[in-house]
Amino acid sequence: MTKSWWKEAVVYQIYPRSFMDSNGDGIGDLQGIIQKLDYIKDLGANIIWLCPVYKSPNDDNGYDISDYQDILTEFGTMSDFDELLYAAHEKGMRIIMDLVVNHTSDEHPWFVESRKSKDNPYRDYYFWKEGKDESPPNNWGSCFSGSAWKKDEQTGMYYLHLFSSKQPDLNWDNPTVRSSVYDMMTWWLDKGVDGFRMDVISFISKTPNLPDGPIKSGKPYGDFGPYSINGPHVHEYLREMNQKVLSHYDIMTVGETPDVTVDEAKKYAGSKTGELNMVFQFEHMRLDSGEHGKWSNNRFKLSDLKRVMSKWQTGLKDCAWNSLFWNNHDQPRVVSRFGNDSTPLLWEKSAKMLATCLHMMQGTPYIYQGEELGMTNVSFDRLEDYRDIETLNAYDELVHTQGVDPETMMQYIHHISRDNARTPMQWDDNCNAGFSSVTPWIGINPNYIRINAEQERGDPQSIYHYYQKLIQIRKQYDIIVYGSYQLIYEDDPQIYAYTRTLENQKLLVICNFSEAPAECVFPQEFRTDNKIELIANYEIGSIENDFRLKPYEAKVYLLNSANKFNVSQ
Repeated sequence: MTKSWWKEAVVYQIYPRSFMDSNGDGIGDLQGIIQKLDYIKDLGANIIWLCPVYKSPNDDNGYDISDYQDILTEFGTMSDFDELLYAAHEKGMRIIMDLVVNHTSDEHPWFVESRKSKDNPYRDYYFWKEGKDESPPNNWGSCFSGSAWKKDEQTGMYYLHLFSSKQPDLNWDNPTVRSSVYDMMTWWLDKGVDGFRMDVISFISKTPNLPDGPIKSGKPYGDFGPYSINGPHVHEYLREMNQKVLSHYDIMTVGETPDVTVDEAKKYAGSKTGELNMVFQFEHMRLDSGEHGKWSNNRFKLSDLKRVMSKWQTGLKDCAWNSLFWNNHDQPRVVSRFGNDSTPLLWEKSAKMLATCLHMMQGTPYIYQGEELGMTNVSFDRLEDYRDIETLNAYDELVHTQGVDPETMMQYIHHISRDNARTPMQWDDNCNAGFSSVTPWIGINPNYIRINAEQERGDPQSIYHYYQKLIQIRKQYDIIVYGSYQLIYEDDPQIYAYTRTLENQKLLVICNFSEAPAECVFPQEFRTDNKIELIANYEIGSIENDFRLKPYEAKVYLLNSANKFNVSQ
């Protein structure tokens, strides 16, 4: 397997609005990030993924961009960005930007021009269609509830928006659109950024004529997925992007690709396809879905998690590369979702166990801000305390249109809302968790008194220091980056265990996903004295061939047939 710096890296994702407020306006900003660069460096991460900081009306918290080459005033100035980029590079870290080019804001100059008249030169930058008998051009529903079409009174036609009505979709079939996007990307790369995370990049190619989508039982709108996701020209356009832009720089690229299959991922991120370095797949993020899609409070099944994670580990072997993540700005906190935050002990152990399970797999790990502290979901009592447009629209549609009980819907929101990830970073136990000197743009999780960076950095046994050690070990052993993966104990209802193999080394990872003890037996090849325990979330003790795992216990063993170890025991 070809070695690459981005395969060996660890990424730290920053949601700027909630990371650190430097100027006392309740909103995180670029200078706040600069202040905390040493925190990220000390953790061990060497790439920062920066969520959008571009100029935006903030209908979808920055994912509706009105100027790709300017900075939102709330975050600072372009000089602040240049200072951040320089400071990160000086500290040996790289920065990748969020690239949001499936859609723009309706306040972007391209769209402002596009809506003026049917013959405007920018009209074909977007999807404009005549309605059908006073109805939208097709039955597609938006990701954020309601129709995916909005009628614009100026010309009497509808425009397509797969997300908010303030996020019109770009028409990538127009070569001028693609050229404009490539010019913008080149501008940022020439400035010195180190790559892009590409927002819903699998959506950029739509099936011609935009046919009606299938309607699932109980749903008011058709599914655009069959005609907008992994569309007819998406790989052609990404190869063109790579040839004209990406291939000219030593950068990292990762595509957000909802509903991607293993076979499609091999095209997006194949080592020889000339598209992207890796993709985000979300199959494991849907294991707790229910009759209303993501809006549920279901508990996942370990058997499903093992099946999905293993499918991607083995499916991309030797031909493409995985992204490893539990959390991001669109997902709830993993310790509340796949772990157990009911007591301080189970919270700590399950957070460390989940980190172990993920970071020992093959792929590039992503840490979402606060994950390294074990930050948890928040349960705001009132709907008006939530800020996320998807959450608010879903409440309106499910409660007022589909008849979901309001109390039940609030339980769904507490479990799965994107705002779970967007409460401010918990820096210390002072007012506003050390995030801001004033009331923040969104409420702070009340448990910041117990869960915060200052407390954990001062505790050698904390979740923060455990993540730090995981990263150190990963950098020390090629087997963790490049070794092959094999699931073991496939049918065990409590234990997720797998091996990694590289040349004469073998790694064994054992994780108890249960709050109950679990009986465990070493595989035959590990029933030897020629192994060491690399890391464990309980105290490392004597090595027995048969043992009982404690609640949410995680253990990692290294077996070396040459009997040479590079770690102090």
